[in-house]
Amino acid sequence: MANKVYDNRELSWLKFDDRVLEESADLSVPLMERLSFAYIFANNLDEFYMVRVGSLNDKMLTNDGDRDGKTQLKPSEQLDRIYSRTKTLLAKKDEHFSSLRSELAVQGIKHLSYKDLNDREREFAEAFFNFEIKPFVSPQVVDRRHPFPFLKNKEIYLVAKLASKKQSDSDVKLGIVSTFSGGAGAFPRVVFLPSDDNSDEVRFILSEDIISHCCSKIFDGFRIQEKALIRVTRNADIDIENSYHDSDMDFRSIMTEMVKKRRRLQPVRLQMSKQLSDLTTGEISARLELSKKQVFVEKSPLDMSYVSTVCDKAAKKQQLFFQKKTPQPSPDVKENIPMAYQIEQGDILLSYPYESIKPFIRLLQESAEDPDVVSIKITLYRVAKDSKVVDALVSAAENGKEVLVLVELRARFDEENNIGWSKRLEDSGCNVIYGPRELKVHSKLLLITRKSGKTVRYITQIGTGNYNEKTSAIYTDLSLMTANKDIAADAVTFFNALSMGLLVEHSNFLLVAPKCLRNRILELMNRELEIAKAGKEAYIGLKLNSLTDKVLIDKMIECSKAGVKIECVIRGISCLVAGIPGVSENIQIRSIVGRFLEHARVYIFGVGERMNVYISSADFMTRNTVKRVEVAAPLLDPKVKAKVLEIFRIQMSDNVKARIQQPDGSYKKAEISQSALSAQDYFYLQSYANAQMAEAKAAEPVKEKKKGFFARLFSRKKK
Repeated sequence: MANKVYDNRELSWLKFDDRVLEESADLSVPLMERLSFAYIFANNLDEFYMVRVGSLNDKMLTNDGDRDGKTQLKPSEQLDRIYSRTKTLLAKKDEHFSSLRSELAVQGIKHLSYKDLNDREREFAEAFFNFEIKPFVSPQVVDRRHPFPFLKNKEIYLVAKLASKKQSDSDVKLGIVSTFSGGAGAFPRVVFLPSDDNSDEVRFILSEDIISHCCSKIFDGFRIQEKALIRVTRNADIDIENSYHDSDMDFRSIMTEMVKKRRRLQPVRLQMSKQLSDLTTGEISARLELSKKQVFVEKSPLDMSYVSTVCDKAAKKQQLFFQKKTPQPSPDVKENIPMAYQIEQGDILLSYPYESIKPFIRLLQESAEDPDVVSIKITLYRVAKDSKVVDALVSAAENGKEVLVLVELRARFDEENNIGWSKRLEDSGCNVIYGPRELKVHSKLLLITRKSGKTVRYITQIGTGNYNEKTSAIYTDLSLMTANKDIAADAVTFFNALSMGLLVEHSNFLLVAPKCLRNRILELMNRELEIAKAGKEAYIGLKLNSLTDKVLIDKMIECSKAGVKIECVIRGISCLVAGIPGVSENIQIRSIVGRFLEHARVYIFGVGERMNVYISSADFMTRNTVKRVEVAAPLLDPKVKAKVLEIFRIQMSDNVKARIQQPDGSYKKAEISQSALSAQDYFYLQSYANAQMAEAKAAEPVKEKKKGFFARLFSRKKK
């Protein structure tokens, strides 16, 4: 029974990916959005193989006796289950894709194969190949004098078994050609076909299908015996720390080298568009050092990233997409009053993507110009491509303010971007640091110091998500802005410690990993445990992306056994199985998968007046609680606290996009008993209504008190 309460981390990840894939078959979701969910599924699976399977593969090769601490599975056993589960998921993806392709064709979005082209389109495709593709492809033949080429990560190649056209020559070779043109931009992957001027149809073929059909023109000296498209996924789990210890280079240079090294790491998966002979498949697998279990045949495109291009082309067919939603102005923010003044009057909490990130951006921009601001300190993990956050920090530094920016260069798959941002920030006069040697800084913390005369005041911002304008429109996150002096004092301690390469050993209000977050959470859980044992009402509520920390899981089980009610909204991985009689029966776990990515982290402990509510950057994963620098902040303002509790209550009531975890570890959609409630739809309707009410209220006459404040403020700035 003991092991049944735990689920394997990797298999739980695949369960989440299955929930994403379910959205591609949900008839209530518009067709192009369903296709996008198939793309998200495939992209998630890419990352899963690059990160998790890559790591397990390394462990299997070095120490296969190292068992998972929850399910006692060896790396090789986990990999076997992963490969088996992957085949099942890919079969489901192919089935959904085939259905989507047919349904979209009815709506005028026609993804064609070469055999589907009419005469005019065949002529166009052949001309496109001859003039736009063939001049840029570089075929390679593999034999004793020509080695097997390096296959780049996630790129599509055409592989063909070649035989000589000469009757006397029985030698068989492999031919390989890349179908990728993205680097040089020589030709597009999505080739839109000519259509009648009056037609609103979108007809297209993928360039790899054209290349495959014209294979004989590429290898014109050979007979094609068999051919297929292939795609390799490589391990991306690079060991940064060992390289750091053994190198005399600065950290930014080390990270630059690590990004280059990742591109050539060992393959962990081979995708094929069709089944080739055992001999040919075996030769390719042997060259890549892959086993038969790591080879997957897929009927749908091997790389689904083309979907975004097709979505842009089909944008006029609005019925195929979600109704456009725009983040709304927060009703708690006044447009014409400086942000610092408003925050000093009371805490402000923004709820993305329902409310706009603009007030936070405005806080930074105003602080860059405000003569009272003496310093700005911030941690950056991921930022947008054209980041207004970075622009504001650069302006502040150029205006002579002290700007300290901790840039996390180890943010996975954003390393190159962050290396570039760190250089720009440094060039503008910002003090750029990289944090502790062995710990990623994943916290989202901002501290603005203002001095007027002899008075020093602070604005602190704590978020659950990145300082990224783009993701703030598609991820659900929370952003707290406060002038609370106690929280600011902890933020000062936080930045002072990181500036010296140290960790926070003690904090009073903020929970700061790795030294004082998990132990404080355990204290709060133990309080609920003792209250339940005394026969009183005890409660824990958690909103997380993932739950894997066994120490916290075991404490949750202990609380459940004592009668503590535990409600969880966990989007992705959960290594805890809820609802098992006598073990986790007082725990409910639900996952919401919908239009927006659920990303906020919320911790709730207790009921009534003794209730503590936190928002945080940290999931309940060991990597977050004891292996990263993370921050959780208490909600001290009653209005803000009530807002977050209402968000949690609505999400626990979702019966449209919520899946409830079953005692066997599976997930089932929530049952709609009376009226349907989609939390994400509810929050957007609420945000539009709140914005309209705030706009109407703003039209009322402005009070003299505020006019006086503006007069004093602008007068001081002019001086």
